[in-house]
Amino acid sequence: MPKFIQKRFALIACSVLWREFAYFSSQSEHLIRFYFQPQGLHNNPAEMKKRLQRVIDQIEAEQNFDYLLFGYGLCSRGIEGLKSRATPMVFARAHDCLTFLLGSRFRQKEVYQKYPDAYWYSPGWIETGTQPSQERIEKSLAWLRERYGEEKARWLLSELESWLRNYHRAIYIDLGVGARSQYLAYARACARELGWELIELEGDARLVKGLVLGEWDEEDFLVVPPGAEVRLSHDQDLLTYQPPEKSDLIN
Repeated sequence: MPKFIQKRFALIACSVLWREFAYFSSQSEHLIRFYFQPQGLHNNPAEMKKRLQRVIDQIEAEQNFDYLLFGYGLCSRGIEGLKSRATPMVFARAHDCLTFLLGSRFRQKEVYQKYPDAYWYSPGWIETGTQPSQERIEKSLAWLRERYGEEKARWLLSELESWLRNYHRAIYIDLGVGARSQYLAYARACARELGWELIELEGDARLVKGLVLGEWDEEDFLVVPPGAEVRLSHDQDLLTYQPPEKSDLIN
């Protein structure tokens, strides 16, 4: 009888996808430990890189894993330059969390081209952030009114929320995990309040499942050897890596 070989994975991922990764990890034959990070790190790519590198260093100092998995896309280049000392790293060829929800970077490009004026809603975004809605506008107005008075508050609100004018649709997407009907109802209510068309897209769990199941084909994933640095490839592959220097290998 062949011996069953079970791998140990450390999954470092954005909390915006915690439900999806937790659910599909339960179907993996491998042992997976989660290291979820706060949503919003991509807003400061330099700090994101520093934080993720600290997580990598801490994991390698305290634990022994076969692979480090990353539930991140390019995310404003926040993963560029990451490297491990002794553990291979695995990245999906993804732009951001929406690539994980859509199943591929190619589908994401198609959807973006078809709906360039759409704002995205997903379970993770609804749970971890304040999505565009009448409630958000009213809370912002109340906060500004308290500090600047009615007239100035309304002017400031118009300026702060001006980016909403670029959107005319709301897209809701999920992978069938969690209280789906409630998330969808929330997205539908937000779209109605803002006068947007609601579009519901079917999610594709291919990338999420492939990452945690250990099914890393070169089309969708990049395995980075120890000592090598993650690099952007500036082509459809999105990611590549810079091999380690000989001095790094000696050390």
